[in-house]
Amino acid sequence: MLVHGVSRINIAIDGPAGAGKSTVARQVASKLGYVYVDTGSMYRAVTLYAQRNGVSANQSSTLQQMVEQLEIELIPTSVGQMILLQQEDVTALIRTREVTTEVSHYASNEHVRSHLSKLQRELAINKGIVMDGRDIGTHVLPDAELKIFLTASVQERALRRYKELTSDNYIPLEQLEAEIATRDKLDETREIAPLIQADDAILIDSSYIGIDEVTDLIVSLSQKKLAEVMG
Repeated sequence: MLVHGVSRINIAIDGPAGAGKSTVARQVASKLGYVYVDTGSMYRAVTLYAQRNGVSANQSSTLQQMVEQLEIELIPTSVGQMILLQQEDVTALIRTREVTTEVSHYASNEHVRSHLSKLQRELAINKGIVMDGRDIGTHVLPDAELKIFLTASVQERALRRYKELTSDNYIPLEQLEAEIATRDKLDETREIAPLIQADDAILIDSSYIGIDEVTDLIVSLSQKKLAEVMG
């Protein structure tokens, strides 16, 4: 289904780390002809830049000055979204273990969240956006026409990450489970825009269903929601 003009809605997909949000959001956007916005990559870019410049997550005033001067661009490509940080392609660099284990700490900073949330809202003004993250339906796009909360068990999310590892970056499955559980707690308990399911979000547990099934379900839900909006 390809929609044009004003006949579009915004879709917010929230959920914990490793639930498959990015993959699902990208596929949904492709099927609908929408634009995919990976908000997590923006927080990862901030984390990478801070680490490079020796700025810790608790240096609030320094972080505020830093993030307001950063130039972060999300560029759609045939193989996914390219992330430019100060005009440098950091798509692969922001997925390193060093960034992954620290991003929740930087993302909990009120200045970082406030600045990036403003940029994210600007991207969604004209509708036709599929945006995934931790606080899209509750904070960034509270008026999104369709909200999804995509989750899976800690064990399943850790297993998915485990299967993606190579011999060069091997991590025991038990350690991955512990790290994901710790990140969940950080995301759920932060004071600014914590990870919670929006009251009007539809819960989808992907523990026992595939990515393609989840994608098709969300596409179907979006078609129904669009019909409602169009009256």
